Amino acid sequence: MIRLGSLAGYAFEGPRSLAGWTPPPEPAVYAVLAKSNPNKPQEFSVIFVGHSDDLTTEGFPFRHPRSAAWIKRADGKFNLHVCWLEVPGGTRAHREQITRELIAIYEPSCNTDKFDKAWKSEWIGEYETPVTTRLTTDKHPT
Repeated sequence: MIRLGSLAGYAFEGPRSLAGWTPPPEPAVYAVLAKSNPNKPQEFSVIFVGHSDDLTTEGFPFRHPRSAAWIKRADGKFNLHVCWLEVPGGTRAHREQITRELIAIYEPSCNTDKFDKAWKSEWIGEYETPVTTRLTTDKHPT
């Protein structure tokens, strides 16, 4: 098991060697990992994050559209590993949200999509409407 995202709150299955992995026919979020340090066999870098309605349709291990980038980044297909997270009761939208979060956190080099980790108040503006008023209680009630 490997923990990723939400302060390492998602318990992913794996890592498994990608070259020998047979994906389960399940909807899941997955991460492709590369060995970071040959002297530390359990040290990995997240190089790609994706999600699928059925992992068997993704083209694993090496027919995925981004697999050439994975192999190049990992310096060979035998340095690649995979981990996956089945989201019980989760919808496609839930898997997409987890995928975006992981891409924002780990900034995987083989993903073409990038998501900003920052939050800026001007993105939604001030929160003031005709039906809202200021708080009438102290922020720190006694």
